[in-house]
Order: sequence, then C-alpha cells, then structure tokens
Amino acid sequence: MAVAYPVIGHWYRRSNGSLFEVVAVDEKDATVELQFFDGTIDEVDLDTWTNLLIETVGAPEDWSGSVDMDPEDYLGEDNGDLPLGWHDPLEMLDKAD
Repeated sequence: MAVAYPVIGHWYRRSNGSLFEVVAVDEKDATVELQFFDGTIDEVDLDTWTNLLIETVGAPEDWSGSVDMDPEDYLGEDNGDLPLGWHDPLEMLDKAD
C-alpha cells in the first residue's frame, strides 16, 4: 500500500526492507528526493511514488548507515584520541574562548 503523500523528514520502508527518508519534494517538477539509510540518493516522480509499496516507519536509532565515514576516520593523530568535542559536542564551545 502506497503512502498518500511524501512528507519531508519522514522515514519509510520499501517492500524489500530498505529504509529511506524523504529529503525533498518538488511540486513544480512533481518529484520526490529520497535518501536511503546507506546514504544513497534517489529521485522518483510523484506518479511512481503513488505506486511504491511502502510503509511509514520511525527514524532508525542507528544513523551510522548514512554517514560515509569509518570510526577510524575520527581518530586524532596523537595517541589515537578522538578530536576535541567528539565525546561531548558542547566541550568545543567551552574551549572556544
């Protein structure tokens, strides 16, 4: 069963199990831009959208699928420490003075 209208920021699941989020709807061009959990971007027209077998789902708890970086990419050069603010994002604000 297709969802009536795509909503930006909502997550959906296709019949094959793949998760995606609607990131843009262009009513003028009648297209919907999708970002799949693995980060892949796709675009479908509104006619295709109405024929998709999808269901509305909640956002995934693990967002790492859409981030194209490995944990090793975050390591600093000194002793393998994580960059400033990685553990506590507000720590960067405290050190900015």
